[in-house]
Amino acid sequence: MLVRQHRSKGGARAVCALAVAGVMAATGGCSGGGGGGRAVADERGGADSLDAVHRAAAVLAGTVTGTGTAVMSGAAGPGAAGSAEVRTTMETAAGGTRVTIRGRGVYDFRHRTGRLTVVLPEDAAGADERRPVTELLAPGALYMMNRGAGVPADKWVRVDTTTLADGNLVTGGATDPMAAAELLRGADRVTYVGRTVLDGVPVRHYRGTTDLGRAAREAAPESRGALRAAAKGFRRDTVRFDAYLDDQGRLRKVRHRFGFADEGPAVEVVSTTLLYGFGAPVSVRLPDDRDIYTGRIRQR
Repeated sequence: MLVRQHRSKGGARAVCALAVAGVMAATGGCSGGGGGGRAVADERGGADSLDAVHRAAAVLAGTVTGTGTAVMSGAAGPGAAGSAEVRTTMETAAGGTRVTIRGRGVYDFRHRTGRLTVVLPEDAAGADERRPVTELLAPGALYMMNRGAGVPADKWVRVDTTTLADGNLVTGGATDPMAAAELLRGADRVTYVGRTVLDGVPVRHYRGTTDLGRAAREAAPESRGALRAAAKGFRRDTVRFDAYLDDQGRLRKVRHRFGFADEGPAVEVVSTTLLYGFGAPVSVRLPDDRDIYTGRIRQR
């Protein structure tokens, strides 16, 4: 995995390189494109389109139902998810080169913990696929095994996501599923595209832009630190998205488009999170301190 942090006269820039050495020499500020403005819900989807998107994270965590009714802490009301199986895709285009990073695992939305196996593509020299990277997700932290770059194979690397200039929206090669949903709390313009079917499930398709600063302010306390970092680190405040919600208000799929443009060629990162198998058992044990690597990580 490769993470590069670029600096300018104004200090640290956003972390814009992710998991593929030699492909992304990402530059300067991060841009989501677009311009914010007053929150608007397209009437074709009904006046509640914006509210449905805003509630997506709370429905997954089980704190509200798909209709917006609050439920008691720890209870799972109708439409609540609680946990799910996850598939992720992160596609990167830079200078005519496109790479894809895929992940798969499970996530507990109530405790905001998860486990993903992330598969990196073959390198620029055409070598075989690298060993999968195991990632453990927790509030404010990302743990990685098979990190490479001089890290022993039996050790974990711990990253404080609140210190990353992108809040770990792209750095780890997969967007934390809860962060992906929490981003929608900042939606400021939503268009209802229509109904469709996703993996055999009827869903409503919404498209719009989300404001990073608003998302950070509205997010649950466990997610605010990372999203605040992203709101400060990205050059522009808005990110384009497509979200698909089922009839119970549960987020089934969300795609965010992050753009990096300042110096050098434009870079686009498209992060897609697919949720299914709601209620799947999730067991995540975070590494002990003795299992975390504290030495120097080789930079490339």
